[in-house]
Amino acid sequence: MAVFFSILKVGEYTLSQLPVFKDKPLTSYFQLIRILLYVVTIILVLSVILGKSPIYFLSAFGAMTAILLLVFKDTILGLVASVQMSSNDMVRVGDWVEMPKFNADGDVIDINLNTVKVQNWDKTITTIPTYYFITDSFKNWRGMQQSGGRRIKRAIFIDAHSVKLVDAEMREKLKKIQLISNYVKNRQKEIEEFNTQHNIDTSVLINGRQLTNLGVFRKYIESYLKSHPKIRQDMTLMVRQLASENKGIPMEIYCFTKTTAWVEYESIQSDIFDHLYSTATFFDIEIFQEPGGKDFSIAFDRNNVT
Repeated sequence: MAVFFSILKVGEYTLSQLPVFKDKPLTSYFQLIRILLYVVTIILVLSVILGKSPIYFLSAFGAMTAILLLVFKDTILGLVASVQMSSNDMVRVGDWVEMPKFNADGDVIDINLNTVKVQNWDKTITTIPTYYFITDSFKNWRGMQQSGGRRIKRAIFIDAHSVKLVDAEMREKLKKIQLISNYVKNRQKEIEEFNTQHNIDTSVLINGRQLTNLGVFRKYIESYLKSHPKIRQDMTLMVRQLASENKGIPMEIYCFTKTTAWVEYESIQSDIFDHLYSTATFFDIEIFQEPGGKDFSIAFDRNNVT
């Protein structure tokens, strides 16, 4: 048994170094072989000591099947789970998985017959029974890593009181913004043609079709993302306005970065929103923010002055 165990360890180590088996749960299968080897060894030892045929002990094991199933329940469940995970390519060593039930969020570092070890981002290790990857829901981020792009899906909340129609003065200012200069000119031309064809009195802005500062800002965000060197243009890219809520009007940015590296991804996302927060004032748009202590102090001082 010791000799065979040594051979198995060498075989497991050798196979794990091959690229074909790099991400396969080899440990699970070798553990199963070791368990079978233990059983065979015990039967042979008892056969020699008691002078009975090995078949005698095998028949006794048959009668103890129910007890064996109970004792090796976790092992059997783990084996079935390992086979299903391997055949369906559900989890590999090195995958980033997320399983909220066990507070697991990190890389898979080991898969064996009974457990899967996940190293969380805070360097703690969570041990999860293998069969829970079959019975419970979990998120595997491998698809994102293989795609070469990581999604940005965040919203800017616009104060509804700052939304207004674009007058001639503001339109001239907007034409000076390089990314949307052509858009404003072409769009205004379409609007003027429409209003002229329908004999609309444009002396009052509410009449006919007009540009809005929110619509122009949305177009600016879209143009900015399309010109960004670190945003993928071959994947979904859009800027959409969601339903208004108590925090204001959500303007959601949906796009993918050219990198999946966490630190670089966060840097790109932060740079984009830094830029958008700082440019909103050019469109006379205010970002919604819950009033804080300073806001109440300013309001109080104004009331005292009046």
